[in-house]
Amino acid sequence: MATLRKELTTFDGIALLIGITIGSGIYSTPYLIAGYFPDFSATIITWLIVAAFVMMGGLIYAELGTRLPDTGGEYSYMTRAYGPFAGFMFGWAQLFIIRTSPAAGLAIIAADYIGYFTPLEDWSHTLVALSIIAVLGLFNYLGVRWSALFQRITSVGKVIGLVLFIALFMLLLGGSESRLADSTPPLQDIGFLGNLIPALMLIVFTHTGYDRVGYVAGEMTNPRKIIPRSMVIGLSIIIAIYVAMITIYYYVMGVDGLRATTTPAADVAGMMIGSAGASVVAVLAIVSAVSSINGTMLSSSRVYYAMARDGIFFKSLDFVHDRFRTPTRAILAHCLWGGVILIVRGSFEDIAAGMIFAILIFYTMTTLALFTFRREGVGEKEGPVYKVPLYPWLPALYLVGVVGLLVFRAIFEWEKSLIDLAFLLTGLPVSFIWLRSRHKPTASHHAADL
Repeated sequence: MATLRKELTTFDGIALLIGITIGSGIYSTPYLIAGYFPDFSATIITWLIVAAFVMMGGLIYAELGTRLPDTGGEYSYMTRAYGPFAGFMFGWAQLFIIRTSPAAGLAIIAADYIGYFTPLEDWSHTLVALSIIAVLGLFNYLGVRWSALFQRITSVGKVIGLVLFIALFMLLLGGSESRLADSTPPLQDIGFLGNLIPALMLIVFTHTGYDRVGYVAGEMTNPRKIIPRSMVIGLSIIIAIYVAMITIYYYVMGVDGLRATTTPAADVAGMMIGSAGASVVAVLAIVSAVSSINGTMLSSSRVYYAMARDGIFFKSLDFVHDRFRTPTRAILAHCLWGGVILIVRGSFEDIAAGMIFAILIFYTMTTLALFTFRREGVGEKEGPVYKVPLYPWLPALYLVGVVGLLVFRAIFEWEKSLIDLAFLLTGLPVSFIWLRSRHKPTASHHAADL
């Protein structure tokens, strides 16, 4: 049987992380977040706290990835730590809500910005969004080299574009009046935690992506070195860009101006350098969304493949194309279900609503797995392993933060949390049927660790 080709380098890992993470979040969520805070100071402090926790999460995933440097990422970690049931539920959630929803939602955002240049009616808007998913599916189908090349180009393009955006406005803002000191009450004052929790969920949404670097470990030339480097370098770049962008938004528009727009980056560009600048930013938004869809497709399809390979998912997905050496059926499944979500749910807000709560549940499980792996010395016989500094205090602090956010969100937005949980639990009856009917797992990469 054909196997996955090991071609991905550190540059590819960084490009993958940046490409997935910098999607539409920095272009679409800041105006919503501004509604929960009275001023720039409260906003930026919250962003920096989230950024610190994201970096902790990146270090945790770096250690997990070097202990189990195999295709599948979190699926491999949870199967090793908790058994096939946990692995199945994780993969089910990935395919049916967590990773296919971004493909649908970001395709809608990309089509919105394409509509900035040419009007799109309802049917044509949907067709353009579906075509974006299809074209990116074709790139991934034809080979990891092509999808990785596309990821490199778009990731570099979006970073260069955002850096130039930041540099240009830092230059132009020198002679303009700062509105960073503007202050006004939140749009809905429902108490400190009532405002903080939904804002935190949105900020976390803009940072999701670092967890997916390990999904393609089986196609990296040296995953034990590439994964930690990709995490630290990639997350540092992302955090710096986000802080600069938020500062520019508030500097130019102030809190009231930011709340009044759904396209802050384009509006700032239009205010500073006219319609041409707004058009350039619209192109940047398209590139960012498309790059994020591609990165998610490249990484998540390997989870479905890894599950099928281990005998706990649809067997047809355990397939590597003889010529292209990619998990083509898993890629097609990702594209098809992303298209179904796009058509059925329709709006970016509805599609994105169920993601973060589910992701936080699995962040909790993988962090707990780290403690198990440390105790058992998983992966240490096979080669050098990156280790999280300040263990166990740093991962313990991260765990407290993630669980706290889950608990408070369940309390303050219990109806939304129940809906999100319902999506996850749809896999329960399937898992019972699947795991009871199957025979003993076939030999897998995990067998040696058990």
